[in-house]
Amino acid sequence: MDGRRNTIHVLMLPWLAHGHISPFLELAKRLVYRNFHIHLGSTAVNLTSVKKKIPEKFTDSIQLVELTLPSSPELPPPYHTTNGLPPHLMTTLKKAFEESRPNLSYILDTVKPQIVIYDYNQPWVAELASCRGIPAVQFLTVSATITCFNLFMYQKPDEAFPFPEINLRQFERNKIQELGDSQVGNVKESDRALAALTKSKNIVLIKTSREIEGKYIDFLSTICNKKIVPVGTLVQDPVIEDENKEIMEWLDKKEKNSVVFVSFGSEYFLSKEERLEVAKALELSQVNFVWVIRFPLTEKIKIEEALPQEFLERVGDRGLIVEGWAPQAKILGHPSIGGFVSHCGWSSTLESIKFGVPIIAMPMQIDQPLNARIVEAIGVGVEAFRDENGKLQDEEIAKAMRKIILDKSGEEIIKGSKRVSENLDRRGEEEINGVVEELVALCGEKVGD
Repeated sequence: MDGRRNTIHVLMLPWLAHGHISPFLELAKRLVYRNFHIHLGSTAVNLTSVKKKIPEKFTDSIQLVELTLPSSPELPPPYHTTNGLPPHLMTTLKKAFEESRPNLSYILDTVKPQIVIYDYNQPWVAELASCRGIPAVQFLTVSATITCFNLFMYQKPDEAFPFPEINLRQFERNKIQELGDSQVGNVKESDRALAALTKSKNIVLIKTSREIEGKYIDFLSTICNKKIVPVGTLVQDPVIEDENKEIMEWLDKKEKNSVVFVSFGSEYFLSKEERLEVAKALELSQVNFVWVIRFPLTEKIKIEEALPQEFLERVGDRGLIVEGWAPQAKILGHPSIGGFVSHCGWSSTLESIKFGVPIIAMPMQIDQPLNARIVEAIGVGVEAFRDENGKLQDEEIAKAMRKIILDKSGEEIIKGSKRVSENLDRRGEEEINGVVEELVALCGEKVGD
């Protein structure tokens, strides 16, 4: 650790989703090695799982701080997280999060951080910090591409985005428009996101690398008039646990690059129709697979009931079904994995790129369609196309899987994935060191010679 200056105390406040908390925690680990002390705030239900992910060597330098949300019969404490949250309660959770202002004020006055790092939808956090003279910096866990695309469309709705490879199909555009127009406390989501970006002090941190999004980072900096500071991919180190040994032992028996890993993240649950299309595609493709299937907390469904009749018998040892959670980083790092059938959530996309695993893109919502376009634009994956109404098509999914695993036509994508992965490795600590310099400057500190 760097002992040439005083320790800087940082309060981090991610949105209440696992896909947001994990990047904040990974950033915290990297800052700790550079003489920062981190206070990571979230709700009790989230902190219970976060605690298990902090190695003992970090327990003195990363402190967990409980953020208390107003409780109600509709939103009891177990629902103070997006994990397993029934979709109709998402707006209720966002409202309760903002209503935690009094508790956050108490935390700020108690912890007395020198910097606050906040998430995409929290202008109120920046306001509470700024009125105490504490610089507040936004950390975006989404891509620079989706951020500059949305900001450009917000500023110039009648103009074409200057990068034609980044585009939305009509059914995707309709979904994003609905999300931007949705309201929490009479404020549109798009207005709230813009306010959060605007209130960030001088810089905006973003989970990406110039190797992947260089030109989009530069364009975002131009249109938001702030320095955009990439923090790197923040891919966590793979960890193997006893309960995951069955998966790894199954993979050990398969040939190199012969298996697709199928997972749609922790925030999206496939509909019955979507599950059937994926299942049919896996049968048609004839490739080996590990498929992670999740259900909302309120649904009690047996795996056998969720799949086509006798599906498990037909695929036999060619497939492994995992219910709930699987060690994604560990699986992607296994030599038998040759492709990742992914929803293209940004963290999952970066993990796959970091491990050099080609992506079979099946974007589902929010930023994922544009992430899928990035994947194709930089040559690290192929998208399984939907019909004009946005419906999944089993034959298209199977075709994309065969292209990566079985056909020679996918060789350029495989080479591209390895090349980008190697270039990321060469960057090493370059980007996180740039983050440290910016944060130290905001504190009025000087890095020692």
